[in-house]
Amino acid sequence: MLREMIEYIAKSLVDNPDEVVVSEIEGEQTSVIELKVAKEDLGKVIGKQGRTARAMRTLLSAVSTKAHKRSVLEILE
Repeated sequence: MLREMIEYIAKSLVDNPDEVVVSEIEGEQTSVIELKVAKEDLGKVIGKQGRTARAMRTLLSAVSTKAHKRSVLEILE
């Protein structure tokens, strides 16, 4: 559910939605969601002063709290 949400948001933001790759690494307490986009789309996902990335992390945090989990979003280059 969390992975799909991040994938949907990222694909909506970028010019190359086919190059969006989202993977989830499940831990006991925390799951790490890794987001990889095309190099030219990296700025769109991060946003000015990291605002877009921060907004995605806030949404992820809210949804994962409701599911009684902890999630971290990593944006890979």
